[in-house]
Amino acid sequence: MSDGSTPTRRDVLKAAAVPVFTMLWGCHKPESDSRPNIVFIMADDLGYADLSCYGRRDYRTPNIDSLAAEGMKFTQAYSNSPVCSPTRTALITGRYQYRLPVGLEEPLGARRVGLPPEHPTLPSLLREAGYGTMLIGKWHLGNLPDYGPLKSGYDHFYGIRGGGVDYFTHKFSTRQEDPVDLWEDDRRIEVKGYLTDL
Repeated sequence: MSDGSTPTRRDVLKAAAVPVFTMLWGCHKPESDSRPNIVFIMADDLGYADLSCYGRRDYRTPNIDSLAAEGMKFTQAYSNSPVCSPTRTALITGRYQYRLPVGLEEPLGARRVGLPPEHPTLPSLLREAGYGTMLIGKWHLGNLPDYGPLKSGYDHFYGIRGGGVDYFTHKFSTRQEDPVDLWEDDRRIEVKGYLTDL
């Protein structure tokens, strides 16, 4: 085109390269991961109005209020069971709890029942999507290690296998011969302290 004639194909490509490159550069994926963090809190015996972010006035829950203020707050939620384990089963599997052989009795005992490790769960799907997953608190969906959190999509677990343990001894009963029910991943651990402070 230096001679003033009609632009060649090469001239058009050169002229288009700068804006196309600039546009494509603006569409590239950023180096940092911009996916949101997901913190899911399920608390036994916690009612809708038990948090100050939902209107509780006689005591404050500032840490949970902060999470609610910076994240998503749900106002229409219904439990499909009045008992914790069935509700937990339904929430992490997306299925009606009695369609899975979880074993919803207390104590868990020696029966080999629990959330089937091959069944997809919300944590396993999040892990497949590249998220790190952790459960802190009560599992109560089967005996460890065969039916534990590490088999159902969690990368890490710190908490109790069953329900109803003593918060000081970390045992299900007051009998001294009973083992401590406190776990880190799939290892039983003995740590002194009040359970919710650990």
